[in-house]
Amino acid sequence: MINVNRYLLSNGLRVIHEEDRTTQMVALNILYNVGARDEHPDHTGFAHLFEHLMFGGSLYIPDYDTPIQIAGGENNAWTNNDLTNFYLTLPKQNIETGFWLESDRMLSLSFNPNGLDVQRQVVIEEFKQRCLNQPYGDAGHLMRAMAYKVHPYQWPTIGKKIDHIAQATMSEVKDFFFRFYAPNNAILVVTGNISFDETKALAEKWFGPIERRNVPERHLPQEPQQTEERRQAVERDVPADTLYMAFHKCDRKHPDYYAYDALSDILSNGKSSRLAQHLVRERRIFNSVDAYISGSIDAGLFTIFGKPAKGISLEEAEKAVWEELATLQEEQITEAELEKVKNRYESNQIFSNMNYLTVATNLAYAELIGKAEDINVDVANYRKVSTQQLQRIAQTTFQHSNCSTLYYKSIQKA
Repeated sequence: MINVNRYLLSNGLRVIHEEDRTTQMVALNILYNVGARDEHPDHTGFAHLFEHLMFGGSLYIPDYDTPIQIAGGENNAWTNNDLTNFYLTLPKQNIETGFWLESDRMLSLSFNPNGLDVQRQVVIEEFKQRCLNQPYGDAGHLMRAMAYKVHPYQWPTIGKKIDHIAQATMSEVKDFFFRFYAPNNAILVVTGNISFDETKALAEKWFGPIERRNVPERHLPQEPQQTEERRQAVERDVPADTLYMAFHKCDRKHPDYYAYDALSDILSNGKSSRLAQHLVRERRIFNSVDAYISGSIDAGLFTIFGKPAKGISLEEAEKAVWEELATLQEEQITEAELEKVKNRYESNQIFSNMNYLTVATNLAYAELIGKAEDINVDVANYRKVSTQQLQRIAQTTFQHSNCSTLYYKSIQKA
């Protein structure tokens, strides 16, 4: 049981706290409610660019990393389509350094032209390395653009194309920052060896003076139901053919989310999972095959992908996947098979929440999609999943009319 304390600053910053006296460290996690889905379709990649810019100097602190290192701490960040998350850890006696640093960059970045040029180039090189020069690097772009026609999930976090970042102006960057990186659009979580009273005092001292901003209301276009099969085939200089199949599923807050998560584990989590057992070891259709769900807040995707074994065509591989999905639709999963998945999930949750930093991250996300206290009922929600529910969502989800299929072919060389 995680004991959650909460405090709201007058500027709208939500402060979440959990004390852990078993460590001498403190974690400070700031989640900003902005991600790639909040970008303009012609100016994508900005949320990811800001993940880098936030380390390039703020209004009164030219260098973020050095004070953290001197104080004996570590820090990092990550971005996805829904949010941007920054975190740091420090010895408890030095935690005020973290409040000082995070509040200054929430107040304002330095917006140094040279800094923008540097970080812009870093992101461009990352785009080239991950999406253009790496085998299968553009598969995510292709699948998203095929599956989403209206919703901004149609582009990945890194952006649609390099030009969107290369041509980003200082004016556009400043506008994006002051629209979204605001106390009333953020969640501050503090965990570890620090009292709630000290947390409140430090939050008021460092974040209290920052004024709330006019954060725009989010009105995203909702993706209409897919009604016909979508297919695409590309040829690339890659080692092997790969099959990608994506099905639309519910959003993160829907009760069926946990069932989809369980179903993906039943299909592909571990050597005894169905796809690994039936299609890799027994029938030798695939060398490797996997299934996963996107944990996106808005309606996401259930994706299956794999590399067919030598001599197996993509058509044969796809047919074998559909046969496995048909079995899920026709026959209920056994209680024992579902129980194994539930036990693994519960074990993972228990162990992950033993770490004060993981708790900080999990609390921030729980607060974003509902309330931080929901972290204590996550396992119970997973336990509610039934075999009947799994069969129902298999029947409604795994339809050709709900599927986007990509044949990613290796160029045949003479």
